[in-house]
Amino acid sequence: MNELIAKSLTTIAEMIRRREVSPVEVAEAHLRRIDELNPSLNAIVTLAPDVIDRARAAQDGPAQGELHGVPITIKDTIETAGLRTTSGSKMRADYVPEVDAPAVARLKAAGAIVLGKTNAAEMAMDYTADNPVFGRTNHPLNSGLTPGGSSGGEAVAIATHMSPGGIGSDLAGSVRIPAHFCGICGLKPTTGRVPGEGQFPPSSGPYSLGAVIGPMARSVGDLRVLFRALIAGVSSPRELDLKGGRFAWYTDDGVVPVTEDTAQAVKNAVNALKGAGLVGQEQLPPHVERGNEMWLKLFSRASVVQLRQAYAGRENEGGSFVRWRLATADDSSPPTLDEYISNWMERDRLREELLRWMETTPIIVAPVGSTPAYEHDTLKVTVRGSTFGTFRAFSYAQAFNVFDLPVVTVPAKKDGILPIGVQIVGPPFADEMVLAAAEIVEGALGGDSAI
Repeated sequence: MNELIAKSLTTIAEMIRRREVSPVEVAEAHLRRIDELNPSLNAIVTLAPDVIDRARAAQDGPAQGELHGVPITIKDTIETAGLRTTSGSKMRADYVPEVDAPAVARLKAAGAIVLGKTNAAEMAMDYTADNPVFGRTNHPLNSGLTPGGSSGGEAVAIATHMSPGGIGSDLAGSVRIPAHFCGICGLKPTTGRVPGEGQFPPSSGPYSLGAVIGPMARSVGDLRVLFRALIAGVSSPRELDLKGGRFAWYTDDGVVPVTEDTAQAVKNAVNALKGAGLVGQEQLPPHVERGNEMWLKLFSRASVVQLRQAYAGRENEGGSFVRWRLATADDSSPPTLDEYISNWMERDRLREELLRWMETTPIIVAPVGSTPAYEHDTLKVTVRGSTFGTFRAFSYAQAFNVFDLPVVTVPAKKDGILPIGVQIVGPPFADEMVLAAAEIVEGALGGDSAI
């Protein structure tokens, strides 16, 4: 592998600033890697035709920002001006937005160059990167496995050095689960830190409670650089001394069990934090066991409404998951308006109690889900004698969308050759703190563990 693309996004940006390498050289190196690997992985589904032109302009012009000349990739549900954005739907197979999503615009303003768009689940609706427009993305270590989703193409592109970093979106773990499966890092920021407009489906209505756009990269340091660009300097970077701080950790949320290696990954992260002087206690935080239940009550019906509006009269153009979701939507009665409002109020009550508890224990360490990567088309997994659906398997991730907490997923172990990530969780708007804690874990457990 070319030594240049093996370097971190932060290092590449610094090399460009020092004129040790040109943006054109960087872009060409990544394009060669894409030519080499993407035919079998199917992670990048649309290449930007102007990559080299923009790299030449960056090479000849003044430095624009911290990401000057650095190529990045964008999940195919996030709009990019002049570049096809399909959301994995046949109805949008030729859709070309006229303007960038604000998050994309901020990355460009920091000097980044869009390299291409990465594969996702159709309408970002399940834990795959498989859709009727582009087909499936394969896990980089085993083509028989899914990379997770719905930001799976982004995770694979980054893990295999086809891209140094980029952005995905997350309503139920869609940044964190593919990061966990593929051995990279991902940040689910607090809602509102990064502008969420310019996605399809839109992060509006009930989705606005927990849907976010967040950065994905091979290291926590790279996440921090991308995050600074995404928040457009609203918050200044600062050194955080976490020594003496309290954290809680758990390996059983009371919803589903996790594999032994997953539990060990959490314990590895716990030991890393303790080794850095933090004080940890095994304890299940209040109400995280309600996460999966409350996610379904708050967001599940909203997905049905969105799909029905989007596919009205064109239901036959949906892929297998969308057709199944529409066909089974009324198998159970939808909540009444009073029931829905009651669920929303219950969520707020539970969240308030959790946040009060976090005033003295501001960091939580938890699994991302029950299991590392599994085979394509898996509907159920069996862990420690219990069998359950793949959506329920990630109750650990869903809880923090429900309660809108910032989370970094960072690699902490491998199950044989498969990576396993853990979640580092903090209070709302403590995104920088969870990045600092995740960096401790990353440093203690070997740093960049991408493929």
